[in-house]
Amino acid sequence: MSVTVRRFWRGPFDVEALAIESVEAAAAAARRLARARGAPDEIETTSELIAAAFAAPSHLRVDGRAPAQWAPLSGFVRTRDGFLRTHANYPHHAEAITRATGAADRPALDDAAASWRADDLEQAILDAGGVATRVRTHQEWLAHPHEQATAADPWISRADGAERPVLASAGVPLDGARILDLTRVLAGPSATQLLACLGADVLRVDPPHRPELTPQHLLTGMGKRSAVADLADDAERVRALAREADVVLIGYRPGSLERFGLSPEQIAADDPTTVVAQLCAWGDAGPWGEARGFDSIVQAATGIAAECGDDDQPGALPVQALDYATGARLAAAVMDMLADARGGIVHASLLGAARDLLARPRREAGAADPLGVPVVNLTTPHGEILAPPPPLLVGRRTIERRVGGYGAAELAWADQRTRIAPG
Repeated sequence: MSVTVRRFWRGPFDVEALAIESVEAAAAAARRLARARGAPDEIETTSELIAAAFAAPSHLRVDGRAPAQWAPLSGFVRTRDGFLRTHANYPHHAEAITRATGAADRPALDDAAASWRADDLEQAILDAGGVATRVRTHQEWLAHPHEQATAADPWISRADGAERPVLASAGVPLDGARILDLTRVLAGPSATQLLACLGADVLRVDPPHRPELTPQHLLTGMGKRSAVADLADDAERVRALAREADVVLIGYRPGSLERFGLSPEQIAADDPTTVVAQLCAWGDAGPWGEARGFDSIVQAATGIAAECGDDDQPGALPVQALDYATGARLAAAVMDMLADARGGIVHASLLGAARDLLARPRREAGAADPLGVPVVNLTTPHGEILAPPPPLLVGRRTIERRVGGYGAAELAWADQRTRIAPG
């Protein structure tokens, strides 16, 4: 099977090339790892799988219904001198917008924003602990201090640590691997879902006071076990899980887990054979290195939203391509390190995906090619779902796995071994 269709979606950006190249990188890394372990390496992808996986939120059905993708306070709001993009899908981020503006619903936010300058409203929401950015053109972004400070940073970087055992041979590329998943939303969780469906024991850990949204859990929970831990009380238990893991993925802002001993550098120091992957919105350096961010926010800040809209209103990419492309590239980097039998640290950012997309030639308007949407039906503790499977085939079969209950797993690995045995 081959990827031949190149026009999945409408719009000025070549999102298809970004998506195809990212998933093909994951497929190539999975084949390398399979060969290193002596497992079958018949791993491929298709146009339909890629297009469906990148548009997974729009295809998800829970008990026959489509969950809302955006909360009322999320989206573009018109200000006195431009537009702002807000992200309020998580309740604590919506509460921050309300604290900053006094607006508790969308009409009130639109009314309040009309009297603000975009820069001032952005800062007020950030100061309140929320997530927002002024909608900038690409030229404005190129002059931004964060872009100027980090323009040379790669999308994905890798720093090798100690040699590690080659994983014992198995029937699928990651069978027997332990992966600690400390990520949120789409990019990190989509990476760990892919790794779980390739055989890894993935343990996702979330804080009890800020649970993951149920649709996000259903979209990215295939093959994983989900546990809840308050790091204020359970940091040492989670750190012990990290020491016993083969891979740790972190999707929280750089520096936010350092006080718990769970920064990438601290985990690597505990065991240099561990593969540690840090994912963030803006990279881990520069003025916004510790800033909050999501796919939609990065689109708006960097000029993508301005080019996707028109004179009256900014727009968005047809799918959350920065998230899904970064997730696929991150999964590829993890598998490459395991295939190379190296520990170390991988860094990835949504900003890197935005730069990659912005550097590609623009397209003229045109119709999208119709594609079938492969979906699977799964019974979960949260209802019957229809959802696209991860975008790889192993032995020409899709690799979906069951979705367990949110927070239902023990804070422990599924088996009692200490580490994966040498091959």
